Order: sequence, then structure tokens, then C-alpha cells
Amino acid sequence: MKKISLIALSMVILSCAESVKYDLILRNGTIYDGSGNTPVTGDIGVNADTISAIGDLSAERAKAEIDARGLAVAPGFINMLSWANVSLIEDGCSQSDIRQGVTLEVMGEGRSMGPWNNRMKQEARENQGDIKYDIEWTTLGEYLSYLENRGVSTNVTSFVGNGTLRQHVIGYEDRVATDAEIEQMKELLAASMKEGAVGISSSLLYAPSSSASTTELIELAKVASDYDGMYISHIRSEGDELFESIRELITISRKANLPAEIYHLKASGENNWWKMDSVLSMIKNARSEGLSITADMYTYPASSTGLHVQLPAWVREGGVEATIERLANVGLRERILSDIEFQHSPDKILLVGFKNPDLRVHAGKRLSEIAQKLGKSAEETMIDLIVEDDSRIQVVYFSMSDENIAKKIVRPWMSFCSDAGSMTADGIFLKQSTHPRAYGSFVRVLGKYSRDMKLFPLEEGIRRLTSLPAENLKIKKRGRLQTGYFADIVIFDPERVNDVATFEAPHQYAEGVLHVFVNGVQVLKNGQHTNAKPGRFVKGPGFRKAIN
Repeated sequence: MKKISLIALSMVILSCAESVKYDLILRNGTIYDGSGNTPVTGDIGVNADTISAIGDLSAERAKAEIDARGLAVAPGFINMLSWANVSLIEDGCSQSDIRQGVTLEVMGEGRSMGPWNNRMKQEARENQGDIKYDIEWTTLGEYLSYLENRGVSTNVTSFVGNGTLRQHVIGYEDRVATDAEIEQMKELLAASMKEGAVGISSSLLYAPSSSASTTELIELAKVASDYDGMYISHIRSEGDELFESIRELITISRKANLPAEIYHLKASGENNWWKMDSVLSMIKNARSEGLSITADMYTYPASSTGLHVQLPAWVREGGVEATIERLANVGLRERILSDIEFQHSPDKILLVGFKNPDLRVHAGKRLSEIAQKLGKSAEETMIDLIVEDDSRIQVVYFSMSDENIAKKIVRPWMSFCSDAGSMTADGIFLKQSTHPRAYGSFVRVLGKYSRDMKLFPLEEGIRRLTSLPAENLKIKKRGRLQTGYFADIVIFDPERVNDVATFEAPHQYAEGVLHVFVNGVQVLKNGQHTNAKPGRFVKGPGFRKAIN
């Protein structure tokens, strides 16, 4: 009798175990699959790191369940231009992005964390700011693997920066590369593409990237094309020479036969705002020709970069270190002062990032305010601050129009970026101010522009945060809620999702994102970070590809 009872109990336990079919079920959510199609109400079953089922799973059981009734369930968002490369070393939780639903950081705007040589490693050590770190890698693939092994909450990938290739082979010399030097850069790029990089990038406003000729960029882009990668660029000018710069990117795409994307598309400076309609027409015409031209943007009317870009081109030649040496040269001061022509009025330049702690009293103030307080001209103040800080000084430029943002954001080929680090609103990150885009660029797509301004339906905003960039990057099994895809999933309240960060107080997390899963692991639960770090190095389409 006792033996029969034990057998019966075993059968009950076995039956219960067999009925638990999934590790996780997300129930009753409004599912936006990333395609842009009308959402449906249903359930999602996840096993390990993969979406196993989508539909009616009411008869199924799971080890863990979340009732997503009344909430939007979407693929994880993709940040097409992230500067989280150093912030993730300090804190792998990627809080400011995770709390917006970002599950993939795409890094490498013109400069990448490899391939580096010993000279470049030494320069990187010398230029470290508040965040100090050991350099335990040489190649770009080694860096991305380093992040994965160290532990990060988001997935990571990167472009190879043409500026990094130039620095590796030529240094900061402002000249045309020789054929032999271009071949060296192509070899370095090919090796990085085989490691899993997603393409070649340029940042043509800054040295040494700016020294590259169109011919050099085409040759590098051809290598990226061989490995199914893309070309992406901070174009040479976003202002006075905007048209010429767009044409250069289109030419590179055409001659190298690969997709091309414009980083943070804008018409910078009020005297250039009128150009946006023509730019959009240029892109439309190129796409009609069959070229895959796309763009990304951040959702604010202000940009952010170094104060040093207001200096004459000859002063900036050779990079930031050479720039500071010239500024400190008393014999050059009068010439520099006479050559300065502000592209943006000093009252529209907000200083946010200083290397020198003594200068941080100026953070959050306009250049015009600081100049008045110091009793100097804006030109003199700029020179003195850069020299004293021994850095380019991070600033915010109020240089764009809200009308142009509305024109850009509705384009079906427009994806989104932060152009910022991914930070924690605590500790070392509070030593510096930042741009609010670090905390709100993605949720503004869902809240301000879709829900409030009604510029596009929510399903379209989600498509351009998810499947569009995933398809542009040609990465596999991400960007959609689909069986067999990786379980990168965000659950948010469409009525509550909102950005909170401001220019005056940027270190504030977005609201309304409740749950985030990366590779099937929950990293945000009821709006709070779980400290899980399941992020992976997402390989590009050229990973280990053999080229004949």
C-alpha cells in the first residue's frame, strides 16, 4: 500500500513538472511586435534567452509570470549612437538607458575602443577623466568581449571608427593618406569586421577623422561592404556646408555599394534651418535611386559636443592636445582671437562637462554668463577655460528648431539615439552635468511625440526604435517579438511613459517603463533595476566571414 502511494505521489510530481512549459510567461499584454503592424493582445512564453511562443498561453504554466494587462509589450529598443563605452566600465547597469527600455548600445561614432596600439593606449590612459580604468584589450572585439565578461545589463556592439584607424596608422597628421596607409587601415578594419563589428563610422568634424578624403572613406567602406556592414557618419558639416556633406555620404554609399546612415541628422544654426526640407528631399531621391540611406536623431532641439569646435579649423588641427598647446601660446593669442567666429551665440552655449574640479562651479551656466562674471569677452573666456581645464570642455548648443524635429521624426527611415553615455543618477556620474538626452531621448518618442503630439502611432514609433535599426545593422534575431528571437523585451505604460530630465537638472530617470528583459533575464522589475547583467556582445553580419 505504501509502495503504491509513493508511485502515485511520484506521478503527481512528474505531471506538475511537465506542465511547467516555460521559464517565463508575459500575460495579457498589448503586443507591439516591432513590425509597425496593429498590436494584438496576447501572451509571450520565454525559455532561457529565447521567445518560444506568442499567442494564447492561458492553458500553460511557467516558473515566473507577469500580468501585463493594459501595458505595452515591445522588443527592446536600440540606441544607434551610444557613448556608453566608458560609463559601462564604471557601472555596467546602464541605468539611464535600461530605464527607457534600451537593450542594445551601438557604439563607435568616428572613434572606437579598438583597434589600439600601445601609443593609443597610453593616450587613452592620460585622457581619462573621473572614471579610471585599466586597458585590458587591444582590438575592438576584445573590448566588447571584455564588457560582456565584466558584466553589463545591455547588449553591446560597435562600429569601427575611421578616426581610430587613422590614428593607428598615421597619427594626427592632417594630410591625405598614402595608398600603403589606406591598405593598412583596410586590413585593420577587415580584422575588426571578422570580430563582429557592424561597419565603418566617421566623425568628420573632428580630428583625425576629418583628415580623411572621400576617396579614403570609399575604400574603407568597400571593406565594410565585403562583410555586409554599413557606413555611418557624423557628416563634415551640419550647418553651412550641409548639402555638400550629405552629397558626400550618398556618394560613398553609391561607390562602395553599402547602406549609409547619417548620425543625428540636423540643420545646425538658425541661418541653416531652412535647409532641412531640401536635405529630406535629397535623402528621398537617393532612396528612390535604390540606395539604402537612413538617419538617426536624438529628440531634443539642442546638440552637445566640445566647446573647442567654436575655434578656427587651423587651431584645432592635430586634435585636442595640439589645440590646447596653440591656445596656451601667448604669441598666437591675438591671431586666434581675431579668427574666432562663433557658429553659435555665446548665450546659446551651455557648459556641462569639466575635467578640472575647480572649474565645475561654471557647470550649468551659459558662456555669456561666465564671460560677464569674469569680466572678459566670450572669446577670451573660451580660450582661458579650455586651457585651464586641459580639455575640449563638453557643452550643449541650443542650435536646432522644434519645427525641424517634427519634420525629421515622422520619416519612416529615421531611428533614434542618445549620443550620450548610459549613466546612473548617483555617485561619480553626478560630478558632471550632461545633456538630458542621456535620460530621455527614447521615451520622448513614445510619450511626447507619439502620445502627446500624435505625430505617428505608437506601433510606428516602436518599429523605428526596434526592427528598423536591427535590419539596418543586419543583426540576427533581435528587434522583433517573434518566436526564435532573443528575449529582449520592454514592458511600459503608454499613458505614463515620460521623460523627466531637463537641461537644468539632467540626472533624472525616465518614468513609465516597468519591466525590461535582456536575453530572457529581467534587469528592470517594477521600475527598479535588479542588478542583473546578462548583456552580450552582439556580432555583426561579417563575424568570422571568409572573403575570397
